[in-house]
Amino acid sequence: MEKRLLFIYYQNIKAGGVSKVLSNLVNELVDEGYKIDILFLMEKHKDFYPIDYRVTKHYVNSFAYWTWSLTEFNRRRLRFIPKIHNINNYIYQFGTTLLMNKWLKENHQKYDHIISCWYKLSCTLAINKDVSHKTIAWEHINHQVGGFFYNSLKSKYKNLNKVVCLNEDDYNYYRYINSKSTIIGNMMDREIESQLFIPSEKKDNLITMIARLDEEKNVLEFLEIIKESHLPPDWQVKVIGDGSQMSVLKNYIKENSLSNIYLLGQQNSEQVKDILSKSKISCLTSLREGFGVVLIEALFSSNALIAYDCPSGPAEIINENNGFLIPLRDKNEFKKQLVYLIENPESLNNLMKSSFSDSKKWKKKSITEKWKLILNS
Repeated sequence: MEKRLLFIYYQNIKAGGVSKVLSNLVNELVDEGYKIDILFLMEKHKDFYPIDYRVTKHYVNSFAYWTWSLTEFNRRRLRFIPKIHNINNYIYQFGTTLLMNKWLKENHQKYDHIISCWYKLSCTLAINKDVSHKTIAWEHINHQVGGFFYNSLKSKYKNLNKVVCLNEDDYNYYRYINSKSTIIGNMMDREIESQLFIPSEKKDNLITMIARLDEEKNVLEFLEIIKESHLPPDWQVKVIGDGSQMSVLKNYIKENSLSNIYLLGQQNSEQVKDILSKSKISCLTSLREGFGVVLIEALFSSNALIAYDCPSGPAEIINENNGFLIPLRDKNEFKKQLVYLIENPESLNNLMKSSFSDSKKWKKKSITEKWKLILNS
């Protein structure tokens, strides 16, 4: 008898790591014979990342609920209240939980497993006695994220069926709460994985970064590194992503006359693949990561990697065969290794070759088998 699975997440309307790996996973599992549904916590929308036609999608619109209206009122009239943004986040999540639980009350009986794709959802499902026993928490961000309230609720993960972590650090935390915790890395989409090695002579002198443009991703520090590295005039830098710091980054580029840096904004999957295929070096200066799926995309695209050793994710991916793992916020060491690769094209080309070879360990077949193992147990 085929197993029926329900995945729960907020949306698939824009670029984002969770939406991307969610679409990759359900597309593989539906090929394996699983019956897949997804509950999106917003109104019906066009998918940003393609989802197989055999996957059934449901929608409950958290932005039409009274709690969202309350947060809108707070934003307009109560901006003077300290931490009103944080208060609004809790109000919105409260409404989302009410809607989700109402939908689940009517529908959860249909599913063998419920896979929650975000810790805030997992925390509330862990205290829902109707569904906790068949819920799998799929953790996409470092376990320290969430603040006192959500981190307190994580103790209730003991009620869940399983916890799927992306890295060793999170596994070592969750296994003491839920003994059935396990590690499964994120898979790439089929187009990224199907690429052949791209030699240096077929690429541009290009450095890329793919990141959400907010403080956590620390992109401004990356621009400072580029400025201080004094790149040769034939090298360019392209940053893919959008976010709250876009104007700050644009101003920094303008004020420092960094004509070799381009902020491309949000790009679709095909555009990202095209840019990475032309890139030689991919960088990441995040202060915190759940996994760092963009680094794996770069491996499949024959890129050398340079990233900060932040908690957590890059340390699970970067090694001597594919790049350099830099102590967190050590700008001088980051700059040193970046300049070394640019000034030593033979070393760079060799690293690009071994980086591509290293991508084999992240192929979707082995990851799919790990998911099948826990779903069938």
